[in-house]
Formats: sequence, structure tokens, C-alpha cells
Amino acid sequence: MFRKMVFGAVSVLAMATSMAHAADMKEFRVGILGGENETDRLRNYQCLADHLKTEFGFEKVSLFPAADYDGVIQGLLGGTLDFAELGASGYASVYLKDPKAVTPILTTKQTDGATGYYSIGLALKTSGITDIKSAKGKKLGYADPDSTSGYLIPLTQIPKTTGASNEAFFASTQFNGGHENNVLAVRDGKVDVAVDDSSGIGDFKNGYTSGTFHKEVAKGAVDPNDFVEVWRSGLIPNGPLVVRTAIGDDMTAKLAAFFTDLPKKDKACFEGVEGGDFTGYVPVKPDFYKVIVEARKAAIGG
Repeated sequence: MFRKMVFGAVSVLAMATSMAHAADMKEFRVGILGGENETDRLRNYQCLADHLKTEFGFEKVSLFPAADYDGVIQGLLGGTLDFAELGASGYASVYLKDPKAVTPILTTKQTDGATGYYSIGLALKTSGITDIKSAKGKKLGYADPDSTSGYLIPLTQIPKTTGASNEAFFASTQFNGGHENNVLAVRDGKVDVAVDDSSGIGDFKNGYTSGTFHKEVAKGAVDPNDFVEVWRSGLIPNGPLVVRTAIGDDMTAKLAAFFTDLPKKDKACFEGVEGGDFTGYVPVKPDFYKVIVEARKAAIGG
């Protein structure tokens, strides 16, 4: 009985502390995944910081553009970030280390109604590569070790087409420091094939409707006429918007409502944050990422 009373008191105290902390939040800390250059990421997220400050009365909304995916993952695990949008593999990494560290609240919905996207392989037309099998003995570029479409899925799915591990099939593989650098690496001839995130819908000449290739085409950094798509994965779950679980249920619900309303309130801001054309956000639960958690556990281990 005494043990039950003690643990009950501790639980109530922890809950009260968490709720008080959420209610007293003066600063809200937003992690931004690595992958695109820092200047563009900060510019695209500034409108979100402004809206959060106005909506919730925070004295300060801090944006943290991490150098890589792991910077945001560690920030969420260590409690130094309150919110981030992760890829599915990044969420799996957090979940496998601490299932209760973050709560997924929403994910994006594509213009065709899907809540998934694709990993695509891109090569230069001048390379003569027309499909992934014709890239045997060439250089393959990955984005980031914690990227879903830029590493986990190509690592596990390309071998199903080629019949060999990527290490055996390609002359070499390398990480290029995020999706943007990976697309630029194939443009500059540093690799022969780069794997990228993409909605896979719409016109290839626009870089499709969303994803890093789309952003690079929109910025004029690459000419889509120079590229050819040589591989495409199956549909991958769109990454989640997550909040630090310790901020409490009430704050979590308010943030979910805020983000759900953002596409209607400021469409330009929403498109800037998401890097393309989506219809909005929809609720998501941890089970949505079960297949990616299992795939990461099997292929990477954590």
C-alpha cells in the first residue's frame, strides 16, 4: 500500500510539473532538419516562428537548423527542442531510443490524397544511365544516414531490383550531407545516381509537386531537362510533425490545432515550410510508422 501511495504521489507530481512547465513556456524551440542550406531553411521557417509567437504568446520562438538529421534527433531526445518535423526514419530513430520522448501529431497530405511519398533515383541524361540496373559499377549518393528516402529505403529496396547489396552492385556509395547536396552532387558529377525525396506526382519538368528535387528546380539550382529518373521506391509514409511529450496533452492538442489551421491561415508559409504543394496536415499515430521502425531496426539497428 505504501509503495502504491509513494508511486502515485510521484506520478501526480511529475504530471503537475509537466503541466506547469507547458503553461509557463516562455520560449518554444523548433528543430529544423539538415538537408537544405541554412539560409533557405531559416527564411522558410521565419513565418512559422512569427505565427507561433503571436498565437501562443511565447516571448521567444527559437529556430535551430541542425547541420544534419541527428542534431534534431538528439535535441528531441535530450529535451532541448520542443517541436520538429521529422522524416519517418528519423522518427524511428527517436522511437527506438525512447518510445515516449516525442508524440507524432500530424503528417502532410499530398495533392492526390496520399500520405506518402517516394524515394527516387536521379542521374544525368548524359551519363547514359536509363534505369538502376544500368548503373552497375557506378557511384551512388545517399543524403543522410537518418534519412528515409535518402538512405534507409534505397539501402533496403534497391537490392530487390538489382539482386545485390548496394555495396556490391555499385562501385562506391557515399553520404553527401543531405538531400540538397546529394542532388547537387549528381549535377556536378560527384556521383552518378543520387537518391532523393519526391511526391512523384505532377510534372517531372517541375521536379514533381514537392521534395528536394522540386525545391532545386524551383530555385533554378538544377535544370530538370538535364536529369532522368532511374529508380522509384514504393510509397513511404510521410514524416511526422512531433512535439516533445513532456510539454503535456493540453499543449500538444493546441499545437495540433494550430498546425492543422496553418494551410488555411497562411498558405504561402505552409508551402514554404513543407517545400512544395500539399493539401494540408492530417492526424497521425505512432502505428503509422511501424513498418519504418521495423525496417530501421533490421537494417541499421537503432
